[in-house]
Amino acid sequence: MNTLIVACRTIEDELKKIVNEIKCNYPVLWIESGLHLQPDSLKECLQHELNHISNVDQVILAFGYCGNSIIGLKPPTYRMVFPRVDDCITLLLGSCKRRNELAGGSGTYFLTKGWLESERNIWVEYQDAVKRYGKKKAEKIYSIIFKHYKRLGVIETGAYDLESYLEKTKKIAEELKLQYEVLPGTLEYIKKLLTGPWNDKEFIIINPGETVTMERIYDTDEQPLNNEQCIINNKI
Repeated sequence: MNTLIVACRTIEDELKKIVNEIKCNYPVLWIESGLHLQPDSLKECLQHELNHISNVDQVILAFGYCGNSIIGLKPPTYRMVFPRVDDCITLLLGSCKRRNELAGGSGTYFLTKGWLESERNIWVEYQDAVKRYGKKKAEKIYSIIFKHYKRLGVIETGAYDLESYLEKTKKIAEELKLQYEVLPGTLEYIKKLLTGPWNDKEFIIINPGETVTMERIYDTDEQPLNNEQCIINNKI
């Protein structure tokens, strides 16, 4: 079966590591991570790419729901498989359950190397706010944004040298007045995405010509993230 991977650059290191480990020869079409800031633009870009894909039987979409940007997508002539996760943070932690366990009652803001290297992220926006409004006012603004969060959780995925990023992430935690902790990630979910089998609990399969709907991606007891959660949950 001819297969193409369409993936976000936020998880480039992790995806490449698994591709090399399992000797996967599927070609990869990379989507720039900055599009997550505008879900409608991300959806438009993804559909544009899907419309121009040919000579494949299936597309593996290495994306989460990403602010519901995948709702409305339609693979024209091939089936499409994607993980049942709200964003790439959940993908790198292994499951929604594990994410909730790690987040705990204190509220945890997760980040990865891919998040830090994205075109726009909340750390870049914080620095811009300091330049624009001054440090005191920027701190006040971000204390409101992070009012439900007490911890900064750096996800160690094993796909890159974490040591080179520790100084920067510790500075981010200090500036945003969050507790700092390194949390263990996993690449097993990505591996299952590339290799299958795809069970209904962890993956969604969209047939050729079928449209991704809200009902297909959310269980009856699962609700989409609200606007505040979309901002806080890193948009990746």
